Amino acid sequence: MAFDGITVAAVTEELSTTLTGGRITKIAQPETDELLLTIKTTDGANRLYISASASLPLIYLTDENKPSPMTAPNFCMLLRKHIGNGRIMQVSQPGLERIIHIDIEHLDELGDLCRKKLIVEIMGKHRNIIFCDDKNKSIDSIKHVNAQMSSVREVLPGREYFIPDTMAKQDPLTIGQEAFIEALTGRPMPLGKAVYTSFTGISPVAAEEILSLAGLESGMTAKDLSPDTLAHLYRQFSYYMEQIVHRSFHPVIYYDKNAPKEFCALPLSHYTRYTSREFDSISQVLKNYYATRNTLTRIRQKSTDLRHVVQTALERNRKKHDLQSRQLKDTENREKYKIYGELINIYGYGLPAGSKELNALNYYTDQEITIPLDPTLTPQENSQKYFAKYNKQKRTFEALTELIQATGDDIRYLESISNALDIAMNEADLAQIKEELIQSGYIRRKYTKKKVKLTSRPMHYISSDGYHMYVGKNNLQNDELTFSFASGNDWWFHAKSAPGSHVIVTSGGAELPDRVFEEAGRLAAYYSKSRGSDKVEIDYVEKKHVKKPNGAKPGFVVYYTNYSLVIDSDISALQAVSE
Repeated sequence: MAFDGITVAAVTEELSTTLTGGRITKIAQPETDELLLTIKTTDGANRLYISASASLPLIYLTDENKPSPMTAPNFCMLLRKHIGNGRIMQVSQPGLERIIHIDIEHLDELGDLCRKKLIVEIMGKHRNIIFCDDKNKSIDSIKHVNAQMSSVREVLPGREYFIPDTMAKQDPLTIGQEAFIEALTGRPMPLGKAVYTSFTGISPVAAEEILSLAGLESGMTAKDLSPDTLAHLYRQFSYYMEQIVHRSFHPVIYYDKNAPKEFCALPLSHYTRYTSREFDSISQVLKNYYATRNTLTRIRQKSTDLRHVVQTALERNRKKHDLQSRQLKDTENREKYKIYGELINIYGYGLPAGSKELNALNYYTDQEITIPLDPTLTPQENSQKYFAKYNKQKRTFEALTELIQATGDDIRYLESISNALDIAMNEADLAQIKEELIQSGYIRRKYTKKKVKLTSRPMHYISSDGYHMYVGKNNLQNDELTFSFASGNDWWFHAKSAPGSHVIVTSGGAELPDRVFEEAGRLAAYYSKSRGSDKVEIDYVEKKHVKKPNGAKPGFVVYYTNYSLVIDSDISALQAVSE
């Protein structure tokens, strides 16, 4: 669901209840477009996460902290100067706009009380965090917008703040019946679209819910409805809006199977085909719905350079593999030239000089064949020519076979790194992958006096029966898990014929229940390129049967005996252990 005005209203209510009267004790800017405020209240410390990300603008309360850069950005330093130790006096929302105002009282340089306003805009292309004075003038913003970037509004220091034009939408919280009907009938479009384009803060899903409560189809137009039906629709619309006015929110996430489908601050009665889970606060909903997605988005942005290196190397090796395969195909007829040479030696003694061919019986197939000859050469010279051609193609075949094997190993290795990038969750994971690429020669190491610390650790799960399960995030961790951490009687799991993580289940010498094998298999399926498949074949074997060939690339192993199972890649029932 879009982060609509109704969600913002729920967030505003939660922030107002939780943070009003609290003091801002810490201001951090973990990313260029993020703020993390620590606010101390009588009930304890709270963290407020604010993001003006182009792809995912967010605001919610969280327990999690994020590392900050060594040097604080200018916007962060400005906020620390002005509102560090400031008191939050009010949190409000203008109408049903996707905007939150945080009014802050603080002491200026002279010790006088004054007010500032932190404005968070959760609006499409207008997303921003703007810091204003008590006269509504911008002091600074996390993103500067000049006239070349936007013809609607400049967001620069010293400019007066105003809400950008919202296409003449009306306030749904205060609109009367007559204006409501006029707004809908004036738009010759499907009723659902007319609702969410006529009123501020209404998303398509919320519009669909309002129509469902009124018993109307979203595909019809307002002009198709009678005056009584329009009046009925307005009443349902008003009842829906009253929940917002009275701050009667019930945050919920709807799931399609195990995947989150939608979230909302008010229940969706028309989502009957989905399972739902209610939450105590809208922040919990946003964190559960967006946190993983937001993390992955950030990591994907930060891993762009590494992905480019891996993708370039993959494309180069795949082209090389195709060329080598075509060259190998050209050597398929090499045995023919050997037979030609042998038959010429046997039957060519009686050939007249200048003969262009030799008809002979192929004693390998008992069939007569015709052998082309060079009339300028003797039979012996023709035989030597064919033997030379055979030997050349034989040498080419042997060399290409080794090269194709090596190129195939390189491709599989790079695909495993690509999979490691897909499952990376933080910068420590990326640092370890980068170190692996440096060790493998794909990236040149830059000289630096500062030694890079590799702090990334394998993922840790506990099975339903209490057994510890570990998942390598990359090839270096896979090797460490399998050959340094695991003992001989522990069990090793891996997706068959697919790049993926090594999964180790520590057995302690005990016999594992069947359920543990299934759960470990799901982990191996999920953390592989086969993620999302309903049927993934998993190889598993005791660790003592897994070997690493001499000179093999990181993460590469062999095993000659194993068990197999076919399982899905759903790990929603498994909980990771925080290390």
